[in-house]
Amino acid sequence: MNKETNKKSGKKLRVDKILSHLGLATRSESKKLAKQGRITVDGQPIKDTGLQVDPETAAIELDGQAVRYREFVYLLLNKPQDVVSATEDKWDRTVIDLLDPEYLAFELFPVGRLDKDTEGLLLLTNDGQLAHELLSPRKHVPKTYEAIVLGAVDEADADAFRAGVTLDDGYQTMPAELEIVRRYESEGADHAEIRLTIKEGKFHQVKRMFEAVGKQVVFLKRISMGTLVLDPQLELGEYRELSEEELASLRGE
Repeated sequence: MNKETNKKSGKKLRVDKILSHLGLATRSESKKLAKQGRITVDGQPIKDTGLQVDPETAAIELDGQAVRYREFVYLLLNKPQDVVSATEDKWDRTVIDLLDPEYLAFELFPVGRLDKDTEGLLLLTNDGQLAHELLSPRKHVPKTYEAIVLGAVDEADADAFRAGVTLDDGYQTMPAELEIVRRYESEGADHAEIRLTIKEGKFHQVKRMFEAVGKQVVFLKRISMGTLVLDPQLELGEYRELSEEELASLRGE
């Protein structure tokens, strides 16, 4: 995506800005590095870090290591419980705290949120336009969850969800698809494993939808958002960058 965008725009950036954006050096540090001959562009040492280059075509190296410029970063995270979907928090660990230092300079943020006790798929990026597209109420981007529910979930609940249920604040939800995967009994109480797809994202929506039909969610995990599906290879707390195919599909390309 970055490559195509820069080719179309002919975008050029200062070398010191590129290094700063990647968290490799501040502008003042870049000047010192250049004076020491530690920055090269297309194989030639540079003295002026104000030099403007196309970051997608210029071969920039710092101490002999190639500098890979990226304007935007997209991470697929398998969020664990007890971590909040925020960029900072006074009391709890955030999803940003899970990232390696190399990503911190990009100022990533979570696209939407998962409750502290909810796990699963969370997209982190610094691409505000994509985040807006995915979160816009007008887009109705589908989100699918797996949950364990306390109570005798049945087809009547599926019919109710398909018609839309009324939440505790009077809001009528959009139609949602409820699939009952398995019913079982635990500690003398009825439970059900379910899969639910909704097309909106109200506060605590999945939990409140089940409360509306007299049930209680005791475990919740998001497994997809739009075309993006949680990678089963990712352990809780692990993440990876999106593939080009995943990003293109998420953008509807």
